[in-house]
Amino acid sequence: MKSSLLIFLCVVHTSIICVSNGFVCQSIRSDSSKYRPSSVAIKQFRVNRAGPLSSQKIDEDRQTAKLPSSSTNAVENPPSIGSISLNEISVPNVSPPAAAATTPDTSDLATKLKNSLFLGITPSPEIIAIMTIYFVEGALGLARLAQTFLLKDTLHLSPAALSALTGLFTLPWTIKPLYGFLSDGFPLWGYRRRSYLILAGIIGCASYALLGANFGGLLGDAASIGSEGGGAGGEMLLRGTVATLLVSSACVAFSDVVADGIVVQRTRDSDDPKVAGGLQSLCWGSAALGGLISAYFSGSLLEVMSPQDVFGLTAVLPLLVAAIALFVDEEPITKSQDEQEGSLMGTGDAVKEQVEALWSAVKKPEVWRPALFLFLWQSTPTGEGAFLYFMTNDLGFGPEFLGRVRLITAVSALVGVWFYQKCLRNVSIKKILFWTSIASTPLGLSQLLLITHTNRLLHIPDSLFVFGDDVALTILGQLAFLPTLVLAARICPPGVEAVLFATLMSINNGAGALGTEIGAALTQYLGVTENNFDNLGLLTIICNVSSLYPLIFINLLDGIAEKSEEELEGGNIIDVLPDPAEKM
Repeated sequence: MKSSLLIFLCVVHTSIICVSNGFVCQSIRSDSSKYRPSSVAIKQFRVNRAGPLSSQKIDEDRQTAKLPSSSTNAVENPPSIGSISLNEISVPNVSPPAAAATTPDTSDLATKLKNSLFLGITPSPEIIAIMTIYFVEGALGLARLAQTFLLKDTLHLSPAALSALTGLFTLPWTIKPLYGFLSDGFPLWGYRRRSYLILAGIIGCASYALLGANFGGLLGDAASIGSEGGGAGGEMLLRGTVATLLVSSACVAFSDVVADGIVVQRTRDSDDPKVAGGLQSLCWGSAALGGLISAYFSGSLLEVMSPQDVFGLTAVLPLLVAAIALFVDEEPITKSQDEQEGSLMGTGDAVKEQVEALWSAVKKPEVWRPALFLFLWQSTPTGEGAFLYFMTNDLGFGPEFLGRVRLITAVSALVGVWFYQKCLRNVSIKKILFWTSIASTPLGLSQLLLITHTNRLLHIPDSLFVFGDDVALTILGQLAFLPTLVLAARICPPGVEAVLFATLMSINNGAGALGTEIGAALTQYLGVTENNFDNLGLLTIICNVSSLYPLIFINLLDGIAEKSEEELEGGNIIDVLPDPAEKM
């Protein structure tokens, strides 16, 4: 236990260093002059074959986000450096001017903290509020394993039922453009952002609190639910639990969209180049840090308390979002402003125009062909639900171990991001997707060694095998996942880039949910239960081999996906649609 906690603290320290130097977000940041995505529906940062991850976001400006501590001075004093490299800027042996000697040490320390912790952005109550919102989104993973064990052990769901519900809980993330239309077009209590954050935070807090209090006993007792799901009271409790978890997922998705809208607006309104990339880096880093912290404790807490207690503890986090939203700098919309901007009918017309522009973009082959491939690629079945039951019921792994697995998986995701940034940005997106799909099949099939306990004959402990397998699959999953974000962003034409990008990510989430539901149906058909794992190997083979079938349609990526991310940033970007201004 102590060694695990020490490893966890070291990981958090390392992640803070990586985030503060911009390593994480550089690999998925793109040119803000071409598009400005408002949100990324993959905020759960989930790759079906890569295990549970933290969260991720497309950033807007790669160049301005490269802000290590020495680069900030270069931005503040451009005449003194010209095109000199950062290494040339740092001259520790040069004596400072006499005036500099009078500078208080506290000011120098504050500057260093600003440059390292806030990436050169001047901290303000609003900046702290935005960072807190994203931190909470990542930290809500604290209840992820509690949700799993609540459905698995308390409500006695089968592997197929658990997998089916996992796909159901993803549905609120498939309609994220609707949340954007709602917050932009229909102000609530005079605000477009702050009010929706408060409402989502309060409802999310109530949802977790209800789960933590077991609905006050009003929906029955979990003890009435047998392994067959019998009992009217138990059925009511099950339905209430599913509905509440669905509402909580919708609250997180809605607050994610609103928070992304705030970030995009701030980057557009600011003339400071540090804000353009640095703010998005701070957001992603805050969410990643929250995910890392919650990863381990999501399992260790279940060793000393019930899932309901963990939900009660997690209820504080959405309430924090509701409270911190008061510090978001937003001018209230007066009645005269609302009339000037247009009535409800005018808002409806604006939404209609956006929908028409979106449909016009989607109909273009340069857009729908890559989108179709990404849908096929993400919709392949997964047997993660059944494999979870195998690890807990057959191998005997407990919540604390699963928390360690989540922590190692989250760190592996960061390693995958770093490796992509350093080694694969100059490789064709199409090639990356092709070869990662090929490599993922034998790695995924390696789980057969664990299922058949062959690893024990090879003197490989179960725990070590699980760690190694998850690390390899997570890194590989990241190497395949990041190019899909770049591709989705690059096919968004000017004028509808935000809503189209959100739509593409929603489609991607919907495809993942479909793959989960197909996996649940296969689990049920093959008779894999909480006690019978005879056909788990066959399920694993089907899921991994079927992941190759999208490669039949790899030619759908001909065109923009044949370029690397560096080529796309170098000015060779394909404008798949004409500028909307040309049609006027």
